[in-house]
Amino acid sequence: MKPIRLAVLAAAALSLGACQQKAAAPAPVAAVAPPPPVLPTGSGCGPAIARTQAVVDSDVATGNLNQPVGARFSGDLAKASAACAAGREGEALALLSAAKSRYGYP
Repeated sequence: MKPIRLAVLAAAALSLGACQQKAAAPAPVAAVAPPPPVLPTGSGCGPAIARTQAVVDSDVATGNLNQPVGARFSGDLAKASAACAAGREGEALALLSAAKSRYGYP
């Protein structure tokens, strides 16, 4: 190639590069996490069941647990709560443990 053509091509390439605008990357959008559930304190079957129910409600609200499974889990927790209210703490805690295990909660 002749030196003049080479110089013209190089100048054209440089001028094209100067005209192209680089698109700015969109600013990242921060995801807002929902507040953690308020967990009841205390010992015994009542607070333990209430803590688990609060976590289930939060998981359903955030989409981490689908509604039908959340409803079944809550139904199992209601049975545990009824046993607790009747003074059958051992049975209530066993029902709670079984429900948590069934749905994969620690």
